[in-house]
Amino acid sequence: MAKASKEKRTTKYELVQAVYTKLGGFSKKEAADLVDLIFELMKETLGRGEHIKISGFGNFVLRDKRERQGRNPQTGEPIMISARRVLTFKPSQLLKQALNADMEDGEGMASSDGDAPAPSPAPHSPGAATPAPPPFGTAGGSTSGSTD
Repeated sequence: MAKASKEKRTTKYELVQAVYTKLGGFSKKEAADLVDLIFELMKETLGRGEHIKISGFGNFVLRDKRERQGRNPQTGEPIMISARRVLTFKPSQLLKQALNADMEDGEGMASSDGDAPAPSPAPHSPGAATPAPPPFGTAGGSTSGSTD
């Protein structure tokens, strides 16, 4: 079940607007056709089982998962989870650095007194609980949002 979020999401319409305003030389219809073409090419490529590597951005990888034994979390009853294809995204080092540079510059981080930077977390020591993975699929998680 997806959780409601107040995070900003970029829509396809906003991507079309960005192509139209930042690149220029295109009508809005041409900008929309260009964005649609890129997404269509990506769908076709993934549909053939091929990976998509976008330099400086990351990799889209389609994986086939086999049928496996699972458990209904409400009843504890064993169930079979059907075979499926899942799409994962692995960001490039450049994208990770760009996303983390925003955090290092102070964006999105609040300090207690407004002047001093927030304290950095203690280094991970053996035997300590493993920290939660960062958002945005940096651990190679599925971007589909579906768990079925």
